[in-house]
Amino acid sequence: MARYWLLIGSVAGFFGVAGGAFGAHAIKARVSPQMLANFETGTRYLLVHAVALLLVGVLASRPESGGLRVAGYGFSVGMLIFTGSLWTMALTDTRWLGAITPIGGSALLVAWVALAVAAWRGQLG
Repeated sequence: MARYWLLIGSVAGFFGVAGGAFGAHAIKARVSPQMLANFETGTRYLLVHAVALLLVGVLASRPESGGLRVAGYGFSVGMLIFTGSLWTMALTDTRWLGAITPIGGSALLVAWVALAVAAWRGQLG
């Protein structure tokens, strides 16, 4: 699983940087300030959690725990739903997508808790 988490984290980091550039240059003048703020929030969370997923990948190169697996899936699903819904909402002005953003946020929270539990149990090294 280590390679899988490292791959997803690297791709997410790429899209985070690309999204940041896109938001700063391509859409800044085309969307409302609120939608730009939503886009930037999605980008920020994507970048932070890309790094977190890279950490999971590094830690998973040792004997992997169930907590790391839950954290990896949680970060992956959370980034996709959280950032994806905010980016899509900002680019299409489809405001109802804001209703699914908390699902992604919840997945990210589950991932952080799983990582904390694995640490508490001494499963991270």
